[in-house]
Amino acid sequence: MHAAARPLFMPSPESRLTAAIWGQFLGDAASLGSHWIYDLEELKRRFPGGVQGFETPATGHYHEGKQGGDFTHYGDAALLLLESLAACGGGFRESDFGVRLTGFFGSSICKSYRDHATQEALERMAADPDNFQNGASDDQPATVTRLAPLVAAYQKRPTEEMLDAVRRLTRVTQNHPTALGCAAAHAVLLRQLLEGLPFMTAFENTRKSREVSCDGSDYFEFAHMLREFDAETATGRFGQGCPLPQSLPSALHAACRHHEDFTTAILATLRAGGDSAGRAAMIGTWMGAVHGMEGIPADWLSRLNARERIQKALDQLYARLGVEWRA
Repeated sequence: MHAAARPLFMPSPESRLTAAIWGQFLGDAASLGSHWIYDLEELKRRFPGGVQGFETPATGHYHEGKQGGDFTHYGDAALLLLESLAACGGGFRESDFGVRLTGFFGSSICKSYRDHATQEALERMAADPDNFQNGASDDQPATVTRLAPLVAAYQKRPTEEMLDAVRRLTRVTQNHPTALGCAAAHAVLLRQLLEGLPFMTAFENTRKSREVSCDGSDYFEFAHMLREFDAETATGRFGQGCPLPQSLPSALHAACRHHEDFTTAILATLRAGGDSAGRAAMIGTWMGAVHGMEGIPADWLSRLNARERIQKALDQLYARLGVEWRA
């Protein structure tokens, strides 16, 4: 595994925090046109020069109708969470987020894909409108792909308070032990990266953390075991699918191998096929926290169609948190 070397520059805490949030959105948007293509030969035929990120989905694709620079359903939900946190003064309120989620994904004009967690959560909230802690029995990446702004908002609060908010967020759409455990592991790793620890140091600390379940710790161990393989091979071994027992170790592996560079890490997982969006959102979050805004290419930021909306929500959130930074 790569040595835990520090970068030549040390991003400020504000830069790390901001880049973790932007990185999450960039990882998701970069994957839009190549998402859920499992056959690597087909992926290479469709993108003969290799997946470069931000491609527009082809006709018949799951995200048909969206344009390059848009989000998948993961990113759409993540933006709803960011806006909810901003509106609620930096605290997480499951009722506010739940109402935003149902308003967006429950709309007849919604173009965004409804995954299992979202669809079942919508049905449960329709049957019990005041219960926002009754999510689906689902172990896929719905929650882990939106966690960055919540962990950032709770960065100065006690760890247990942050983890309580993570649990409450998870249960809005997912009531499953694997989803809860993986969300906690992702949050613990991100919290340490935001504190300025090198990626591999934070990785090892999280693997051994008492806040991380045995299964969660195993996913870190699996990523470590395949450290000599490239991302395409390792992802094939873990599985390219959405379930977190496949997607979390695959994401961790790509981040471990390519933690020196933001875009290299994301492109490596995009070219491994399958649920690349779920993995890339996590990787973008971690790499953003490692490298800060200085490590994110300006041309990637310029491709986000929701950039102004994200910045507006960040400005509102940061005003409440007392953070001064603008991308």
